[in-house]
Amino acid sequence: MPLISAEQSAFDKQHIWHPYSSMINPPPVYPVVSASGVRITLADGRELIDGMASWWSVIHGYSHPRLNRAAHEQIDRMSHVMFGGLTHEPAIELARQLVDMTPEGLDRVFFADSGSVSVEVAMKMAIQYWQSRQRPGKYRMISLRNGYHGDTFGAMSVCDPVTGMHELFSGVLQQQYFAPRPETLFAAEWNPDDIAPLAQLMEAHSDEIAALILEPVVQGAGGMHFYSPEYLKQARELCNRHEILLIADEIATGFGRSGELFACNHAGISPDILCLGKALTGGYMTLAATLASDEIAQTISRGGAGCFMHGPTFMANPLACAVACESLTLLQEQDWAGNVRRIESGLKRGLTPAAALPNVAEVRCLGAIGVIELHQSVTLSEVQPLFVEQGIWVRPFGKLVYVMPPYIMSDEDLGTLCQGMLNVVQQIG
Repeated sequence: MPLISAEQSAFDKQHIWHPYSSMINPPPVYPVVSASGVRITLADGRELIDGMASWWSVIHGYSHPRLNRAAHEQIDRMSHVMFGGLTHEPAIELARQLVDMTPEGLDRVFFADSGSVSVEVAMKMAIQYWQSRQRPGKYRMISLRNGYHGDTFGAMSVCDPVTGMHELFSGVLQQQYFAPRPETLFAAEWNPDDIAPLAQLMEAHSDEIAALILEPVVQGAGGMHFYSPEYLKQARELCNRHEILLIADEIATGFGRSGELFACNHAGISPDILCLGKALTGGYMTLAATLASDEIAQTISRGGAGCFMHGPTFMANPLACAVACESLTLLQEQDWAGNVRRIESGLKRGLTPAAALPNVAEVRCLGAIGVIELHQSVTLSEVQPLFVEQGIWVRPFGKLVYVMPPYIMSDEDLGTLCQGMLNVVQQIG
């Protein structure tokens, strides 16, 4: 088994800046030497059941033979070529699949590098659309409290200024409008008053709002909040009424995570622009896509610039597109919906006992998402080792101890994952 040496670990600690970490007394990191199925193998030989699917992306598990084969075959042909003035089969076939499987009307596909960049692209599309319609005053966005859309500057501006982790930058970001988060829960009886604040904001500021951007039904890193599909349906109607585009950020929920192939399907609506990422390649490499309606594409193309003003160097990387094609084919060939329902049942069965613990505020599950919300925030550097001791990989944030496991996880491993979460939550209580 290949090992990471003590010298390499020391170099990592001294020189490498990990996500959301300090370079002064940085938190511990665990050296990984391999990953297969739902297990991560550490350098010391321990195996961890991965409850995070590597930040929600590895839906088929690690080292899947079909995805491995797709990567090998493509890299032997061509790993990359610029997309300006050129095209290739993996991009064409991936675009075909995305147009076929996404909500109706999203017929134009723009490939990007990452989820955050797909949000930047969506926001630029919305602004350029209104400029092309000779309405340049419509350049601001409206978003939802508790929303999270990424870490780049445009994306940060539409994240919740507090729970979105970007409060530090509030003074230099574009100032956007924020509606309260939807309070009617996913399966609860609809409260018509829930949509009123959004309606009032749109009524007052429609002349300057280019688009509403939201995470359909599931708010992710801003709070793991599951809200009523009726809110989404009524938001779509408000956007139509006030000439405001609807951007659906399905980077976290796309490709089955919420129990529907796309979370918009819970409400039976189509957005004007759709952002995808994370699970698009099955977690093999970074790739994202922003889909738009034909009307948006045509309007932008007829505008003053005569084109959409964006073009990443690694746009439509052939290697990533080839793996994504195989990942989406694999997803649709399998009973993904049955697997997600099975995981939802296992999460409810395994996590519900946590609701009786004194330090737990709420337990909630939807699709392949399980959340234990605590009364108090946890200190990651203190609780992470406790999960590792349980043989599971869970990375909580704030008050939320949550999992989004790969769809292939067995009932036995899911039970071990849930029991380990319960043990740790009870231990820190």
